[in-house]
Amino acid sequence: MTFDFDTLDALGPDWRTARWIGRIDRGEGPTPVIVAGGIVFDMSKAAPTVAELVARDLLDPTAGEAICDLDTLGLSVGGVPRLLSPIDVQCVKAAGVTFAVSALERVIEEQARGDAGAATAVRARLEDRIGGGLAHVVPGTPEAAALKTALIEEGLWSQYLEVAIGPDAEIFTKAPSLSTVGWGADIGVRSDSTWNNPEPEIVLLVAPDARIVGATIGNDVNLRDFEGRSALLLGKAKDNNASCSLGAFIRLFDDSFTLDDVRRAEVALRIEGTDGYVLDGASSMSQISRDPEELVRQALSEHQYPDGFVLFLGTLFAPTKDRDDVGRGFTHKSGDTVSIAAPGLGRLINTVTTSKAAAPWEFGLVALMRNLAARGLLSA
Repeated sequence: MTFDFDTLDALGPDWRTARWIGRIDRGEGPTPVIVAGGIVFDMSKAAPTVAELVARDLLDPTAGEAICDLDTLGLSVGGVPRLLSPIDVQCVKAAGVTFAVSALERVIEEQARGDAGAATAVRARLEDRIGGGLAHVVPGTPEAAALKTALIEEGLWSQYLEVAIGPDAEIFTKAPSLSTVGWGADIGVRSDSTWNNPEPEIVLLVAPDARIVGATIGNDVNLRDFEGRSALLLGKAKDNNASCSLGAFIRLFDDSFTLDDVRRAEVALRIEGTDGYVLDGASSMSQISRDPEELVRQALSEHQYPDGFVLFLGTLFAPTKDRDDVGRGFTHKSGDTVSIAAPGLGRLINTVTTSKAAAPWEFGLVALMRNLAARGLLSA
């Protein structure tokens, strides 16, 4: 499905008073831009990539060249000027099992061995034992250790609960650099997956020196059947063509929008199928079990990211509303429209297809370097 880019819908009602960073292609290749006061600034002469702009803190739009008002630029997904994913060579990281509900659903996937039909009975057993108590357990505390002991004794312990309430967060690499898709693009699920769902999340933009400089919306597509069969299939479940999408632009933090706004954000999700199926959900960031700064700290504890990184913060959303057969819950169908929105960050919209049918990822690091060199944008 093709969508018309609407600035107000994609960025929210206060978009003109905010500062945004992202990428567009006006026919020459990927160009980093900053949007400030509603005006688009070409930042490629200051730095040829979004990663370098962030790393060198070159976020003052006056260092670039004003193009025009964003509303009059005529952005589209397939034409020119083309809207691209807002990041380029940054590493794409994700934090998993950061909400109690998602922790329970991961245990259900594991206990059901990836079989959606067996999930209902497992869910009832776990909820009867744990209920809402998991949401009040602080990871890494003595109370968390006591709950672990009790669950082990009952045969209900899981590696997912280990990262949910243990001292170490789950931090993994979601996708290769330059492989993410953006607003309006098709998003892919594996063609051999029969149980999957979107994961509406807030995504942080982090500089190499650990500064958290902004945020956007993302969809960390999840294959419940693959990961449920074995946690060792996480890489195959998470990293597939077009399986990671980000909002149109990343909102840069300032006095009007800070990390505290992320901490209290309500992330809304709506799925509309061509079969008439509609599902609405929400994820409240106030219920996250680990603070976003703690997740960033753990991502950096034994690693460096010289080009910076983005970090998906996890989701509360785990759909269980039946779509077809009773007791089989939700799974995507090709043609589904997925809409994710959060105050101050706007709305991300994508259409579901298979990773095989999605546009192939062909523009990698070598292609980027060649393009920038041909445009005279690389310097010592």
